[in-house]
Parts: sequence; structure tokens; C-alpha cells
Amino acid sequence: MDITSITKEDIEIIEKQIGRKPNKIISIPKRCSFGKPIVIKSYPMKDGKPFPTLYWLTCPHLIKEVGKLESLGKIKDWENEIKINDKLREEYLKAHLEEKSERNSLLKNEPNWVNERLKNIGIGGISNFESIKCLHLQLASFLGGTNNPIGERVWGIIEKKECENCICCIL
Repeated sequence: MDITSITKEDIEIIEKQIGRKPNKIISIPKRCSFGKPIVIKSYPMKDGKPFPTLYWLTCPHLIKEVGKLESLGKIKDWENEIKINDKLREEYLKAHLEEKSERNSLLKNEPNWVNERLKNIGIGGISNFESIKCLHLQLASFLGGTNNPIGERVWGIIEKKECENCICCIL
């Protein structure tokens, strides 16, 4: 995982990418070939409350591409497959447990109620480990380093992995 220092320029680009100030960035685990952030890892607390999403997709190009997959019904297709495909269901459950463990390790110095509140929560706040919620979340999880089979599928389907003209360079 690329845990490079986060520069002022990175923060400015991320703010423009997502249209708001990011929440307590820990690292930028994935960048495009232009060196711009694609995925950020954030501390799982926001405004003094547990916030279970670790990885955020920030790249405008990928956000658009993933949106296209969602509009094609991929979430429902893969949720249906998770119900009947034991191997996929097991791999997806492992992804939830992997990310939950990583999140809990970050929160080890927080009060017990924080860990208690998140103990049954997986990737991005998902409590039903056979549901997907959104593909942006799954791709961010995969590109952030989690062995996430749904995020890997999303990545595999996207033909054009990055923009041609560095949209983030001109934001």
C-alpha cells in the first residue's frame, strides 16, 4: 500500500474531486498514472461518532464509470450471485472481516462504545454481508488493498481505467 505523505496539493485535489473537505485522511493508497489520488483511506470517526467507511473513491473518471455499471443493474446481479455462489459469498465475507479488522485496529484507542457500535458492521457500514450497497464503495475497498471480490470484478469490467487528459490536473 502506498502510504506516501499527503501534500497540500493532494488535499486541494481531493476537495475538488469530491466537492467537500475530506474526513481525516490517513493515506492515499492508490493514485493514477498522473500521480493524482484515486482512493483515500480515512479515519473511521467523524464529528466524534463512528463512521465505518475506510476507503473512498475520489477519481471523477472512475466515479462516472462505476455509476454506469450501477445503472446496468450490476449490484442486483452480483447480490443474486452471492446468494447462490458459495465461493463468492465466502470471499466477500472474508473481505468484510478483513476490512472490519483493519478498521478496528485503527480504533483501538477509542472508547469501548465505538468498537461495540461497529462490531457487526463490514465494508462501508454494511451489516448484511450478502448485500453490496454501492459499487463505488466496493471498488475503493479493492483498490485500497482489501481482497474484495466485488471490487475486483468492478475493476475488471471497467475498460478505461483512467481519463486521458488528467481531469484532476485541471479541476
